[in-house]
Amino acid sequence: MEFCARGIINGVAPILILLLASPAAAQDPKPKDNYLRNIELCNSSDRTTLEPRINGCTALIDSGQGTTTALAIAYNNRGNAYATKGDYDRAIEDFDQSIKLYPAYAKPFNNRGVAYLRKGEYDLAIKALDEAIKLNPNYGGAFANRAGAYLKKKEYDHATRDYSEAIRLEPNLEAVWNGRCWTRAILGALQAALEDCNKALQSGPGNAVTYDSRGLIYLKMGQLDAAIDDYSSALQLDPKLASALYGRGLAKFRKGDKAGSDTDISAAKTIQARIGDDFTRYGVR
Repeated sequence: MEFCARGIINGVAPILILLLASPAAAQDPKPKDNYLRNIELCNSSDRTTLEPRINGCTALIDSGQGTTTALAIAYNNRGNAYATKGDYDRAIEDFDQSIKLYPAYAKPFNNRGVAYLRKGEYDLAIKALDEAIKLNPNYGGAFANRAGAYLKKKEYDHATRDYSEAIRLEPNLEAVWNGRCWTRAILGALQAALEDCNKALQSGPGNAVTYDSRGLIYLKMGQLDAAIDDYSSALQLDPKLASALYGRGLAKFRKGDKAGSDTDISAAKTIQARIGDDFTRYGVR
């Protein structure tokens, strides 16, 4: 399970990318049909079949068959399923067990970091992701996830460095370009941020958080029409995105549209009461 966080700040669910072990890694030399079926279920990445996946992993764990490495993979995969369900405590227990069985396995460290991040325990998330990166310095997803934890801690310099490393290692990893765009926008590196957002939008269909990020850049640049256009695009995709409503409200106010500004800002504060404090931190009043 990997996700690259930026949208969390604006209340948008982070993007998850499951990384499951290959079935061959867990096969017994003389597997029975039901054992092979359990391997297939345990390695499934279909989110509509979470309970069968959990049951398949549990059967593998309880069977007493397979190597220690295979058991570690089964615990990791079951942890992924629990995390997808939102049962982060049970997921962390499984990642802990996977790590205990196979301490050199980087994925459960990464996945444990994601679960802690989802729980709001950012220091524990960073600690787990540090271990994943120590085991695999080329793990782009772990750098992206650690950037997300730093982002939640408002440590924007650290987040930017980790996003840059994730981009160097895995430039096609989803959300990293927008993540770096957002942190650079907050830090005031506006031209570099704009290039990152444009890259994110060129790489695939636009999403709300990317338009929201670019809207902030244009707002800070004083390009108010462009800011309003991007915030409106973000709101078409996510009408409850408080930062886009508030940012558009600020842009409208600067253009002299007080009525439109009041409507947007009021709607934003209904969703997120202290959204104005966030924009003050971003350097926008």
